Amino acid sequence: MSVAKNAVVTGSSTLSRRQMLKTMGGVAGLCALGLSSSALASSVAGRVVVVGGGFGGATTAKYIKRRNAAIDVTLIEPSPQFYTCPFSNLYLGGLRDFDAQTHGFDELRSLGVRVIQGFAQDVDPVIKAIKLASGERLAYDKLVLSPGIDIRWDALAGYDEAAAQLAPHAWKAGQQTLLLKRQLDAMPDGGLFLMVAPANPFRCPPGPYERASMVAYYLKTHKPKSKILILDAKNNFSKQTLFTDAWSKLYGEMIEWVPANKDGNVIRVDAQNLTVETEFSVRHKASVLNVIPPQSAGLIAQRAGVTNKSGWVPVQAQTFESSQVSDIYVVGDATIAAPMPKSGFCANAQGKVAAAAIVSALTGKEVATASWANTCYSLVGPNYGISVAGVYGVSEGKIVEIKGSGGVSPREASQEIRKREADYGVAWYNAIAQDTWGTKVS
Repeated sequence: MSVAKNAVVTGSSTLSRRQMLKTMGGVAGLCALGLSSSALASSVAGRVVVVGGGFGGATTAKYIKRRNAAIDVTLIEPSPQFYTCPFSNLYLGGLRDFDAQTHGFDELRSLGVRVIQGFAQDVDPVIKAIKLASGERLAYDKLVLSPGIDIRWDALAGYDEAAAQLAPHAWKAGQQTLLLKRQLDAMPDGGLFLMVAPANPFRCPPGPYERASMVAYYLKTHKPKSKILILDAKNNFSKQTLFTDAWSKLYGEMIEWVPANKDGNVIRVDAQNLTVETEFSVRHKASVLNVIPPQSAGLIAQRAGVTNKSGWVPVQAQTFESSQVSDIYVVGDATIAAPMPKSGFCANAQGKVAAAAIVSALTGKEVATASWANTCYSLVGPNYGISVAGVYGVSEGKIVEIKGSGGVSPREASQEIRKREADYGVAWYNAIAQDTWGTKVS
């Protein structure tokens, strides 16, 4: 990648009148946004703004600083702490404290990253400035968006933000996760936990089915007369055979999964009465209703103009720079990066590739060849883990999975292997938490 477009050229030659006017025009534009010319100079020297403090954003900010401490890096995150969706299902199952899902930004600050607790409201890619809800405006040389997902509130009839307070999605970790746990704790023995699973693509493909597993473990332990019903907008799902084998072995007939071709596609939600309706007008009433609705890239990606008609962000495979707007990089769940899944592991790996590409662009160096790895561990029960893995590279400008590099856990595995996979999953979470935020999880 070439040197950043705003790079200052030094030497004995003077600026032409046209160049001077162009430069002055840029300064005037920034002043109109409330940005001083000194902010422009700083951005020219190498200012990077990162939006989102999750697996993708925090990793990108950290690794830019590690590669070149002279680059000015600012991270914008609405919450003083970040709550991870990965492993939140274990909290629902009673196998993990919620505090273990919580990560701060002290290590990033120690590396020299400026951390702003705020909400990124808008982006002007022409003059390269981002506006916060507080009114503060920041100039950037390179912008990184890692906004995760937003819920498409208009996609499922009856399901809006108010409905989510009665039938939580818990697909953004935090208060929604705590709400769903409280509802589980209050559910009567013999009640029905009903999950609505969305069509592809969505955050963490194995996530709903791991959640069903962990809820089943909780119910088997505390409320064994209860049932779980999964109404799915798909006809198949990630690691399906491994999950269904484990469900039968560990939970008997507690879990029922209904695919789309057997009327599993929910078209309407009545959160007030904890009822859903399927395509063929079948109504199901729940004791606890967990609706995981269709999703899209986080709102700031839409405001920045980097999403396409799908609601997700197309990116350049080698760098994760937006395919639609230059100098904006997007990592994590918001991207179109298939065959890579929308996982925390992928977001972390993408953040490192984007960081390397940005540092190379700002210093005029050649961008290294990109590659990524991913493993999605799922806990089905205590000491019973399964996984799917893949390694990815770039071929003819597209992200491809390296043939023979990945795969799923063996179907006929011993209990020792299942326990080992469960242990690997815990080790993975602890390692990636430390790599991303510097958190030491006990």
